[in-house]
Amino acid sequence: MIPVTAITHSLSGLAWRWRGGNMDLAGGALGQLDGLVDQLLLARGVERHDLERHRRPTLRDFLPDPSIFNDMDAAAVRLADAIARGEAIAVYGDYDVDGATSAALLIRFLASLGVQARPHIPDRLLEGYGPSAEGLVKLAREGAQLIVTVDCGAMAYEALSAARAEGVDVIIVDHHKCNPELPPAAALVNPNRLDESDEAASHGHMAAVGVAFLLAVATLRTLRARGLVGASAAPDLMGLLDLVALGTVADVAQIRGVNRAFVAQGLKIMARRANVGLAALIDASRLTRAPTCSDLGFALGPRINAAGRIGDSSLGVRLLTTSDAEEARTIAARLSELNDERRAIEQVVQEAAEAQVLAQHNRSVVVVHGAGWHPGVIGIVAGRIKEKTGRPTLVIAEDGDSEGNGKGSGRSIPGVDLGAAIIAARAAGLLIAGGGHAMACGLTVAAGGTERLADWLDERLTRDVAAARQSQSLLLDLSLAPGGLTPDLVERLEAAGPFGMGWPGPRVAVGPVRLIKCDIVGADHVRMIAGGQDGRSFKAMAFRAGESEMGQVLLHGARGRQFWLAGRAKIDDWGSRPAAELHVEDAAFAD
Repeated sequence: MIPVTAITHSLSGLAWRWRGGNMDLAGGALGQLDGLVDQLLLARGVERHDLERHRRPTLRDFLPDPSIFNDMDAAAVRLADAIARGEAIAVYGDYDVDGATSAALLIRFLASLGVQARPHIPDRLLEGYGPSAEGLVKLAREGAQLIVTVDCGAMAYEALSAARAEGVDVIIVDHHKCNPELPPAAALVNPNRLDESDEAASHGHMAAVGVAFLLAVATLRTLRARGLVGASAAPDLMGLLDLVALGTVADVAQIRGVNRAFVAQGLKIMARRANVGLAALIDASRLTRAPTCSDLGFALGPRINAAGRIGDSSLGVRLLTTSDAEEARTIAARLSELNDERRAIEQVVQEAAEAQVLAQHNRSVVVVHGAGWHPGVIGIVAGRIKEKTGRPTLVIAEDGDSEGNGKGSGRSIPGVDLGAAIIAARAAGLLIAGGGHAMACGLTVAAGGTERLADWLDERLTRDVAAARQSQSLLLDLSLAPGGLTPDLVERLEAAGPFGMGWPGPRVAVGPVRLIKCDIVGADHVRMIAGGQDGRSFKAMAFRAGESEMGQVLLHGARGRQFWLAGRAKIDDWGSRPAAELHVEDAAFAD
């Protein structure tokens, strides 16, 4: 039989490689599982001397001193002054999950200090991304003496200049890429400022909600130093970590370092259901157990995002800050309805976009565009096409704003910094607006400018894309026979979590196996029962794979053949007792 490491061209066209050391347990050496967690940590870059800290990530071990970030102390002092003087504070957030959780975190923090901050979440279609001059001036004229922008503002030069002219102070809390010249603000806290120290810049993978949490820590420290908050009356910052976990995972921030501690501890807080809104959202998502990391990204996050994409963008913040259980249930139900509507709209745009992709095989960067496409779903469609093509993808709604300009969203592949390219395109005069980070971006392009942008990106990124795709392979942590796929194994694998972007979930290869049963279920999912030479069998599922080359081979070319199946080991708890199953990402012939 072909060993895993000899697979150079799987059914998805990938070579299979070990992520770390050889963990081939196909021969039944299950005693090696005793060191499995350490092996997984080492394979994700943890130094051997640092294993203990990473086995149970805590804030005590990972939280940086907020003062290492430029302007953090100035932001904390200005916010503490506003609290002490009873100033009117407004929190201006982005319309996605990171923006909603960032805004909710600061609003709840201020409420615990007796300050009722006013939230403002812009309408995606009417106001667009980021703080607008009109929005900031309006808040100032309605009485706001301090505005804190969260998950936006790092590139808002015109808006911040208008706010300054109006005489209102603005604190920017962001994590998106910055230019060397910063917009005028009372403070701009962003680990991705180009003038940050190496220590601060090493935390550039934080989502905005993580930066907002650090601002709360720094502000509380400032208030304590002034004697304005005693130990007995101090806000419960740890109780806000459920929001930090949700925003971090939903924004696809890298789950490493302090983010891993945020998520690990935040999931524990979420399980307590102390946040009324989050509890209602969990119930609306039909989760009957404590949420996991994947639930944040695939069940809870999309529902909050749906409000900003196609509904009332303020719903997310209202849900996450309410203390009224009935209001929370009503909002959570509405978010679920909007999420269903979003799926239907997304499907229409997806089909139209994929029709264009067929004519772009020679491009390194996929750029698709269309009139009438809903700007609220283009980011999701970009992600789907990126996954199918293995290339950075931009999806542009040609009439995406009131002036007829195109609104675009992009998703990239590891090794290709799309956010930096978009910022460069804006500097080259190809865009009206644009920014983002390595893996995602947003932009506004003038009518008729899409093809010029596509040509420019293709020329700029061709070499990076080629290098990234050439190095692509399927990284495995473990291989085993079917009898080794057990609930105990899944439990041990999950002990090295939480997993997400930058801290990939363990991938196991199981085989050799023959497919006892293989068919389509649901929306293009390939369902399998596989059996091995050890006489054991297991269930497997390849999601959205029915039309792929791999799916077609498994469905129609499996007779008499043996395979290796690779993917994530999960618990199937539908039966009378839990069993392990495999969520298949790739497959390869074993004979």
